[in-house]
Amino acid sequence: MKSASRTRELLHSYTHDLTSEDFGKLFTRETPEAYRFFARGINTAELEGLPAHRRALKYLQGFFLAFTMRLSPARRVTYAIALIVSAVGLLQLFQGFGLIRIPIPIAFFFLPIGMPGPIFANGTLWLLFGFLLMNLLVLLEVADRLSLKRDLEVAREIQQAMLPNGTWFGPGVEAFGLTKPANTVGGDFYDILPRANGRVIVALGDVAGKASPAALLMALLLAMLRTLVDEDLGPAALVTRLNVQVTRHAPPSRFITLFLSSFDPVTGNLQFVNAGQTPPLLRRHNGTFERLTTGGIALGMFERSTYQAGQVDLAPGDALVMYSDGITEAENPAGDPFDEVGLERTLALHAGTLHTVSAGGIGRAIFDAVEHHRRDSRLADDLTVLVVSRLPNPVA
Repeated sequence: MKSASRTRELLHSYTHDLTSEDFGKLFTRETPEAYRFFARGINTAELEGLPAHRRALKYLQGFFLAFTMRLSPARRVTYAIALIVSAVGLLQLFQGFGLIRIPIPIAFFFLPIGMPGPIFANGTLWLLFGFLLMNLLVLLEVADRLSLKRDLEVAREIQQAMLPNGTWFGPGVEAFGLTKPANTVGGDFYDILPRANGRVIVALGDVAGKASPAALLMALLLAMLRTLVDEDLGPAALVTRLNVQVTRHAPPSRFITLFLSSFDPVTGNLQFVNAGQTPPLLRRHNGTFERLTTGGIALGMFERSTYQAGQVDLAPGDALVMYSDGITEAENPAGDPFDEVGLERTLALHAGTLHTVSAGGIGRAIFDAVEHHRRDSRLADDLTVLVVSRLPNPVA
């Protein structure tokens, strides 16, 4: 009795959310959609004029390739091996040719009629039916994942278009940003916003989490930043306003770390707020380092959070390096992080001197050093760098 009760409980938990409509959609909508998704890769023009049997074989071959070539090479080969193994098993169950009974419906009865055909061991038909159902599920899952991947790739293009592209030059200043998401889309962001008064707003942030949820919140923050920046607020007031909006509109479990600064290329004055972001490195032209930590907690945690602005002056040849924690936490195959030591070492080698400082060169050197360190290890977090350097001579 206990065994029967447990079986009923298991069956109920497994099927309690199943409806006849969901089961019907599996075959009436989802299966045809998956079929059309892969059938688009078949060149039907080259099938015209072929005999019916050759046309059917060619179509089946084209559909098979359209499906399997969407898999990664390793998964494609594994799937082919599974098909071959299944075919070998089916041959081993083959017992020869003979008369097989086929039920023919007549009125309210089925009349079994013997017809010559292949004979297999008992249970083969059930195994074959199960094999076909499993392949149907694989087909549906692959079609869903590929459709989602295509949507994410479009989202990645949109996300990349939202960020400044390449190196930005202004009178006496150069800025360069670069980002690489751990997944198709990410939650890291940066922005370079020149103002009419000659100052430049530069910001780098990191949304808690990765992938689509973080990317959506990143887009929301960029939109709010570019709207509020037109009010000519100081860094502390601007970050305070951003925090209120993020707290009100973002999910409670999400927060955003942000470093925001306002730079005057003429005087070299930099006013900044660090809202929980990894402290940027200010690399002086004489080789020394300073960390910029003044600010407050991450955005989105408490609506009434207050922020304090810090201030520092950049001399010609100095470079401000902002980066996400994915840079220093990137690990090699042995599990060793790139760390602040690796970042400082890279800056010491590539930050240049008073006459050779280049924001673009520094940013690319950091990315190259991280890529060399991790040696194709899977990224655990997004990588983002934003470098601002004060040029020795103003650029018109």
